[in-house]
Amino acid sequence: MLDDTEKRIVAACDALMDDTLALTRDLVRGYSVLGQEHGALETMEACLDRLGLPATRVPLDAPGFAEHPHRVPTEWASAGRYNLVSRLNPDASGPHLVFNGHLDVVPAEPVDMWTRPPWEPWEQDGWLFGRGAGDMKAGIAAMVMAVQAVRQAGVSIDFPLTLQTVIEEECTGNGALACLHQGYSGDFVLIPEPFGARIYSGQVGVLWFRMRLNGVPAHVLDTASGKNAIEALQQYLPALKALEEEINALPRPAPYEGHPHPFNLSIGRVEGGNWASSVPAHAILEGRVGFPPGMTPDDAMERVCETIAARHAELDDATPAPRVSFHGFRSEGHLVDLDTPGIRLLSACHEALLGEPPVHYLSTCTTDLRAFHVSGEINGTCYGPVAQHIHGVDECVEIDSIRHVLTTYALFIHRWARLTAPQEPTP
Repeated sequence: MLDDTEKRIVAACDALMDDTLALTRDLVRGYSVLGQEHGALETMEACLDRLGLPATRVPLDAPGFAEHPHRVPTEWASAGRYNLVSRLNPDASGPHLVFNGHLDVVPAEPVDMWTRPPWEPWEQDGWLFGRGAGDMKAGIAAMVMAVQAVRQAGVSIDFPLTLQTVIEEECTGNGALACLHQGYSGDFVLIPEPFGARIYSGQVGVLWFRMRLNGVPAHVLDTASGKNAIEALQQYLPALKALEEEINALPRPAPYEGHPHPFNLSIGRVEGGNWASSVPAHAILEGRVGFPPGMTPDDAMERVCETIAARHAELDDATPAPRVSFHGFRSEGHLVDLDTPGIRLLSACHEALLGEPPVHYLSTCTTDLRAFHVSGEINGTCYGPVAQHIHGVDECVEIDSIRHVLTTYALFIHRWARLTAPQEPTP
């Protein structure tokens, strides 16, 4: 049941849907792939200013962050790159609520496969299309407008609340970690990842790896005098697939024990050679492998190295051993504590709006929830819109689901204030 104040909040959310969709579209127009996030960040900063919300730039090259034990080393510079944070009532009493969303997106290439250019948002049959529309710019718009809806309904927000819009979620997790490193922490976090109106209950560990093979270059008039690195690369794929099955066969923590195949391998990028009429002298493979909560990234890295070394010895083809390196995610998996006040409150808000309790969602990927869990020891979950084709062609987000997330988050903010208010002594 909703009381009169909550009904006003729901009405304010409905009134703000056009603004929410407009912000989503503006963010999609900022094609924020790695190293090109400034457009989306500037759009976000202008939005916060328009709404009268404070905005602070949180750099990724803050003093001491390079030595952070959970920071992922990168091959690109961090200077001049930043997150954007809006912190309300930082000195107020009561538990601190954090909303976190990532502005970065994965590349949309090949763009000629899209119905329209991926950075030009369009709507069709109740869906909003564009790279990042689902993952996760609509969720960011919903979490920001939820704050505005509560205020527009005449309800004050007098507890500490932080909005974080971050970068590098798609490759390292360093953006959210940089916020925590610089003191932008809290007691509970909600992340509107596009997994639908379900409570996220756990995520796997994720490791990125790179393997470089050197061959012997030669003219094609005598291919036998060379060693084709691209062809040699393919001989390692069965071993990597076997590693995937080996990891999935390991004992797993509940509830992953009932999942048919939670730890997935992706060969995401291959590069090699430099001339069509030359035997290629090099080939590079980049991949991602999942691993269970409880396994450390170091353990996963060791398994990848051992797998590649063993396959090289098995081939015994007189070529140099492949060089293995790790260049992105090295993220621990973890399980969400579902028996906390924040999770119970989110469940109650969901049920109040939809008439039934939410289901739980066990993930086979990673999110920025990892930074809060492993670095800040902060509980939280993901709860967001419904999206399709994320990381794929014609990515889209369901417009009605944006409305639901906006409304649920606004109701959550209002009820969080009541949850954290000082209790009257019992007479």
